[in-house]
Amino acid sequence: MNAGQPPYLRIVADIQRRIAGGELRPGDPVPTTRAIMRDWGVAMATATKALAVLKQDGSIESRARVGAVVAQRKPARSARGIERDRVVGAAVRIADAGGLQALSMRAVAGELGVATMTLYRHLDDKAELTQLIADAAFAEIDYPEPPPGWRSHLRVAGELQWAAYQRHPWLPRLVSITRPAPLPGLLAYGVWTLRALDGLDLDPSTRLHVYATLVNYVRGTAVNIETEAVALLDTGMTSTEWGRARLSVDGPLVARIADQGAEVDLDSLFAFGLERLLDGLTVVLGSPGSRR
Repeated sequence: MNAGQPPYLRIVADIQRRIAGGELRPGDPVPTTRAIMRDWGVAMATATKALAVLKQDGSIESRARVGAVVAQRKPARSARGIERDRVVGAAVRIADAGGLQALSMRAVAGELGVATMTLYRHLDDKAELTQLIADAAFAEIDYPEPPPGWRSHLRVAGELQWAAYQRHPWLPRLVSITRPAPLPGLLAYGVWTLRALDGLDLDPSTRLHVYATLVNYVRGTAVNIETEAVALLDTGMTSTEWGRARLSVDGPLVARIADQGAEVDLDSLFAFGLERLLDGLTVVLGSPGSRR
């Protein structure tokens, strides 16, 4: 097992290995939550999430009065009627449940009940699939009427992007600043955001740098959402609760850099940093009501 993976994914991989190797056969009971807690030395939240991912990808199923068992292998259905949108939707559900580590062409095929090779009639490879789920995530954004002034407009753009990352914690890893994919959902976000700079006396390069700087700030902060979600499952504590619990141990060290009453979480960090970014952009763009 890969020690760099979150604990729940290592458990998923181990149980899937047992199923693939025939150690666990269709209909056999799988380890219970308590057994996973005992055998892998993890918290209940981690054990529960591992079983949820296994159920999501079709490896296990629930049976009345029995509990979780290895799922029966379903015969592959015909490729007819399988549309690309269904493939992308299944991939998004898998990534939401288990992260990008859980996403594979095989997992998507299992979710849809088709042969893995069927998917290659719609997609070239997993790389294309990850581009499409990123685009689908941005396509979910419901754009409001832009507020007046570039600062308010860019603030809303940052908040819309942040909300997309909160819905899909895997998404920041698929957003590229230097090699963006020209897909409809991603382009729609760029077009709406860049409207904030219309009417300003900016050359094309500066416009693009302003846009990329905003996107990169939000994405860079959002990469912590996924790790924080895993930590919450493993510890049962929010970052604020964890920090308070650590004060009894690390209090003297923390006091060297912050007052014990000071707190920071991802939402406050994002909001504070976004305002400071907008403050800095006034050097280039002028005051929000000006036209340069």
